[in-house]
Amino acid sequence: MARERIVSADEVVEDQLDPQSHTLRPRALDEYIGQSALVERIRIALDASRTRNEPIDHVLLHGPPGLGKTTLAHVIAAEMGSRAYVTSGPALTKAGDLVGTLTRMQPRDVLFIDEIHRLPASVEEYIYPAMEEYRVDFTVDSGMHARIVTLPLKPFTLIGATTRAGLLTQALRSRFGIAHHLDFYDDADLQRILVRAADLLSMKVADSTLTRIAGRSRGTPRVALRLLRRVRDWAAVKSGGRVDEKSVDGALELEGVDAMGLDELDRKYLTTLARQYRGGPVGLDALAATLGDDAGTLEDMVEPYLLRRGFLSRTRQGRRLTAAGAAHIGEKLIEVPSALFEE
Repeated sequence: MARERIVSADEVVEDQLDPQSHTLRPRALDEYIGQSALVERIRIALDASRTRNEPIDHVLLHGPPGLGKTTLAHVIAAEMGSRAYVTSGPALTKAGDLVGTLTRMQPRDVLFIDEIHRLPASVEEYIYPAMEEYRVDFTVDSGMHARIVTLPLKPFTLIGATTRAGLLTQALRSRFGIAHHLDFYDDADLQRILVRAADLLSMKVADSTLTRIAGRSRGTPRVALRLLRRVRDWAAVKSGGRVDEKSVDGALELEGVDAMGLDELDRKYLTTLARQYRGGPVGLDALAATLGDDAGTLEDMVEPYLLRRGFLSRTRQGRRLTAAGAAHIGEKLIEVPSALFEE
């Protein structure tokens, strides 16, 4: 059985069950670190909504997983003094699931729909009048006896989150008043997040140690906090609770995470590309077959970080290893004349 990827930005069972994962999340906008442009837009919208005593505009958050979309939804609800109802696109299989939630909501409540791009079309149709006119038109019976019952809703805010914004219909996307793409975090912001987390966990950690963790976190707060917990566990068992640079190196070496944040699967991908395909170009399906993994998994979970780091490039002919990628895994890149790959 393969070991779960510690550097994956997706939420895993450990994150869901660990009560400290929720404790570390900011509960107010002033505590939310990073994404400064988005935070300023939300702050202005909140101040204006309080002045008018209205809910803020519907918000669409899109970007890679682990960057704080769910956390921000809870922060917005807390700032409005209301309740957040949390669901996901795949969970809303029929219109009744959505209507039941909407009719329970009180004024200024927040409905957060994760993976909103996976919302069934039959359910999405009910969202349009709910977002624009705060009503739901529900069809009762069928055929010649069919009638439409209109259910009024209390004013609410819909917050949608997605990692695949391109899969949203234009009709749904256009109904959000605030739409923002969340960017990866730089090391400085990640370190601020780790400083706050270490304080909440009553950990005494030097700034240089947290810098070391931030640099291996792939620009993702969820990964950074997961690495911090791993380092804390390692330090408690191996170094008497002392968290220092040696603890970071020991804990993350055990987890297979190197100084650039690459794990075993990342390095295996680069090594296979270098040794078996002479640095490429090679098609994704061929790489996936060689690695014994799913092409979609490689494309969604491995390649984005390698591309961002400059270790990999995509060309019309296929994937190619860059000089930086070859140097990182200690391989020599063999230059092959590009004419060999031209049609």
